[in-house]
Amino acid sequence: MFHSIYLHQWSELEEMNVDDVEEEFNNRLANIAINQCCCLVYTSGTVGNPKGVMLSHDNFTWDSYAIGKRLHQIRYAEEVLVSFLPLSHVAAQMVDIFLTLQFACTVYFADKDAMKGTLLSTLQEAKPTRMLAVPRVYEKIQEKMLAIGAQSGAAKKLVAGWAKSVTLQHHLDAMEGKPTNSWQYRLVKNFILSKVKDALGFNRCLTLATAAAPMDRETKKYFMSLDLPIMEAFGMSETSGAHSLTAPDSYNFDTIGKPLGGCETKIDKPDERGHGEICMRGRHVLMGYIGEEAKTRDAVDEEGWMHSGDVGYLDEAGFMYITGRIKELIITAGGENIPPVHVENLVKNELPFVSNAFLVGDKRKFLTMLITLKTQMNLDTGVPKDELTPETIAALKELGVEYGKLSEIHAAGPCPKVLKAIQEGIDRANQKAISNAQKIQKFALLKTDFSVPGGELGPTLKIKRNVVVEKNKDVIEKFYA
Repeated sequence: MFHSIYLHQWSELEEMNVDDVEEEFNNRLANIAINQCCCLVYTSGTVGNPKGVMLSHDNFTWDSYAIGKRLHQIRYAEEVLVSFLPLSHVAAQMVDIFLTLQFACTVYFADKDAMKGTLLSTLQEAKPTRMLAVPRVYEKIQEKMLAIGAQSGAAKKLVAGWAKSVTLQHHLDAMEGKPTNSWQYRLVKNFILSKVKDALGFNRCLTLATAAAPMDRETKKYFMSLDLPIMEAFGMSETSGAHSLTAPDSYNFDTIGKPLGGCETKIDKPDERGHGEICMRGRHVLMGYIGEEAKTRDAVDEEGWMHSGDVGYLDEAGFMYITGRIKELIITAGGENIPPVHVENLVKNELPFVSNAFLVGDKRKFLTMLITLKTQMNLDTGVPKDELTPETIAALKELGVEYGKLSEIHAAGPCPKVLKAIQEGIDRANQKAISNAQKIQKFALLKTDFSVPGGELGPTLKIKRNVVVEKNKDVIEKFYA
């Protein structure tokens, strides 16, 4: 069945005669109450079946107002955004629709292949003043920039390295309250980094923010070295989007910021360090899960506290920190509670050519890991290609092997030099483990990267841990045979 699509210019819409629908519009407006369900947002289902989150008109309008107050410099009718996250995701609902309505923002809608690699061209055209993206999007931009830098000449690399070093130090000094704005920084900002920002489409971007998943510290440092600090936002579908947000005047690499004005936070059942489950309360908390009264009662207690499932703490200044996730905690056969994301990031920091480091060990005697290498992506399908990224190829050359495809690494079952390099990286990560139980004992190099079409990643590129375990159960069982 084919449907007609009508396209109108804004000027045409303004000239339309709406007298015949005015009465119907007013009737519908009169029948809307702020405490009625405005939208259903389904959870990603990363740890179980998706649940339909009922969010009211008040949930959305109040949270968008609170976000705007935190971003006190936000300008009415002047901001430009790019919409590329799925509108089924609460972050896109909040930013691309409700925040946009609240502050009369201009929105550019990216094409369907934005998450597959065409986003950069949209950014260059739109030149957004604010940008929200999941961490993987920033990581992809970083990978592309590093690949371009690797092909530069020695002199250009030297200048670029100096410029990034000066800029990073400028922001680190600002974080510590030291004097900043040196002549070197002003020179770099105006004559070098301005060109980089222009190439990325960020030359007038005042706020870069990330949400939906933890962002690696090294990625934050990289963008800071480009004079593009990334703010951290924290929230859930169940809290209409944001609950906390970092601000430029209170930036550090680890916090997820302070709660928005009017939001409450408590740490439930804290341990001796003050770490416990993060709970939230306020006008942004969901009405309930549609048709799931029992699950609603499990999530929101009798006092109205939404239990996030995230483990963290509040410092003396009221900043929030996440240290793990209850449902994603790996509990070994020895009873050790291990946050997988922390261990995974340790490995990825040591091995920049690794795309995913997936920790395994729930109810097992020791930890193991599934490793994927960075490969190129088919822009039409989103499926990982066999071809390696330039960054991976360059890293392998330093090991004394020249491969252009992932299948070539696996052809000899897999390449011993590649396996050795990965093992050495894991060994270095193990030296930073806080206990022997958090050390990785074995690993396997997979024959393809994780992807949305493959089912390992959700629409915001968050790993679906249950899917990864199921798809690789034969490999995992060999670890523990």
